[in-house]
Amino acid sequence: MNPLYALARNALFALDPETAHRLSIKALKSGVLPGYATEPNPRLAVKAAGLHFKNPIGIGAGFDKNAEVPMEVLRLGFGFTEIGSVTPRPQQGNPRPRIFRLPADRAVINRLGFNNEGHATVLRRLRAITGQRPGPIGVNVGANKDSDDRIGDYATGISVFYDVADYFTVNVSSPNTPGLRDLQARETLTRLVNAVHEARTACQAAGKAGKPVFIKIAPDLTEEDLENIADVAGEHSADGLIVSNTTLSREGLGADRHLGEAGGLSGRPLFERSTIVLSKLRRLVGPDITLIGLGGVDSAETALEKIRAGADLVQLYTGFVYEGPGIVAKILSGLSRTIRREGAASISDLRDSRLEEWSERPIPR
Repeated sequence: MNPLYALARNALFALDPETAHRLSIKALKSGVLPGYATEPNPRLAVKAAGLHFKNPIGIGAGFDKNAEVPMEVLRLGFGFTEIGSVTPRPQQGNPRPRIFRLPADRAVINRLGFNNEGHATVLRRLRAITGQRPGPIGVNVGANKDSDDRIGDYATGISVFYDVADYFTVNVSSPNTPGLRDLQARETLTRLVNAVHEARTACQAAGKAGKPVFIKIAPDLTEEDLENIADVAGEHSADGLIVSNTTLSREGLGADRHLGEAGGLSGRPLFERSTIVLSKLRRLVGPDITLIGLGGVDSAETALEKIRAGADLVQLYTGFVYEGPGIVAKILSGLSRTIRREGAASISDLRDSRLEEWSERPIPR
């Protein structure tokens, strides 16, 4: 960790997590945080789902919920960024406090509940972006908690942001909106995928280019659940899956005063579970569907393991909280060293190299 960030983190961690997060967004807006990435390495570039990524490391949804700093995030060196989750109408989310740090475990528990400023505000900000984007900007769409038609909310998100998003993520895996994870069940997931594809098809019929859509799933799934998701993905020629959202499990955590807080757990303790689920899905869907690995990534080693377990691309968020904005440059340097050491032509050549080992592990219960 950068010594300067170590000092800054101590100050930030003395604050309420949401206050600290707002300060981080303001720092990016003001230009206080410089770019950290080294010269681009062509061997880190990835082509996936019809898009070009200068490197495989992105920041996950949740950091820049309202599209306040997507270009600034990309200038830190990330290969892509994902804003949201965004719902049609603004919503406050769950009562505060709703984010809890577990420093000894390098983890966070959150029960935010899709707090965001809504489609109109986020759309205005994304439309204001001019010039060439340093990398793809994805929009993670969600449904309002009190919606009478959650599937319709997702389809609306596709239509509203179609001109400003490089890709979409359909978030059906947050544990903090009651009943949302039920959309991962085979029948409802099929209806959701159909609705989303219809919205995309309507945009393409108007002469617009195709945009990939990813489904973001939970790590708290059974082998049967994964088989059903893989079947739906195959039947509907899905562009890709993001594995995974936060977990409800508290397995392996040390003693902490926040241990009993409700919400989804992210960070280092999620790494093994999410990587096993990722690898099992890769075995099920085959080599062609794009998979994005998320959960517990905080170093070049953990990012590389996601790729070896089947990921084309990797996202992080909690690792950014603990390691600071220099994390992406450290990961990219480590990946570049590995490519040189192993004589690989590209980072994609390392994908699946430990797929069998990871996929044979049981999903923790």
